[in-house]
Amino acid sequence: MRREGYGELVQIDGSDHRWFEDRGDQCTLLVFIDDATGKLMQLRFVRSESAFSYFEALGLYLREHGAPIAFYSDKHSVFRVARKDAKGGQAMTQFGRALCELNIEILCANSSQAKGRVERMNRTLQDRLVKALRLARIDDMETGNAFLASFMSRYNARFSIVPARCDDLHRPLNLAPDRLTEILCKREQRYVGTQLTFSFERKRIMLAETDVTRGLVGHYVETYAYADGRLDVRWKGYSLPYTVFDKDQRVTHAA
Repeated sequence: MRREGYGELVQIDGSDHRWFEDRGDQCTLLVFIDDATGKLMQLRFVRSESAFSYFEALGLYLREHGAPIAFYSDKHSVFRVARKDAKGGQAMTQFGRALCELNIEILCANSSQAKGRVERMNRTLQDRLVKALRLARIDDMETGNAFLASFMSRYNARFSIVPARCDDLHRPLNLAPDRLTEILCKREQRYVGTQLTFSFERKRIMLAETDVTRGLVGHYVETYAYADGRLDVRWKGYSLPYTVFDKDQRVTHAA
């Protein structure tokens, strides 16, 4: 049964397919569809389903539409932690943590049939969108992403329906742009060792010795990893200076 209100529930999924047929590489289309109206809310070509690819699509969604009440997904590792002792804590994925901070609920389907609307949409897009891309002679993700807005507009004008409730349940974000960027990133805690160092993605991070960092041995700092490769290390909200060493370098006090 459909939800009654626009923005009450948005189904999300990734569809791996040869979207450009034999003209380009296989990739994944992230699909956001409103349950009440059947309206395409966000489409985005990405290399694969990952926390960062969903963060990018979610950021675009939020800036255009605001925050829905809830998202409905499958049990992909982006959305659901299989192990309760997983890094990040609280048995919550990075995407789940971001939605919690944005006050958006995440519901995980038990089967593909349970999220049938977005599954049917994926099959529809694998027909209609593939044909539209072929007619437009589009063969790469960048050009494809620029094309998707006009495709969604035409599709929604033809196929979306009027919801049972007339009000829009999306909520304004009321966040500074920098704050949204801080939410839509990978955040983890790292234990600081005796040499003011900790491991991060097969690298060794050494904090610069300052009045603040001298007291951090034996404590946890928070890492903010962004899609563009930037890494911010913080203690109680303050950014800390650091040096990065690769896994083959030895880290000593002399370094």
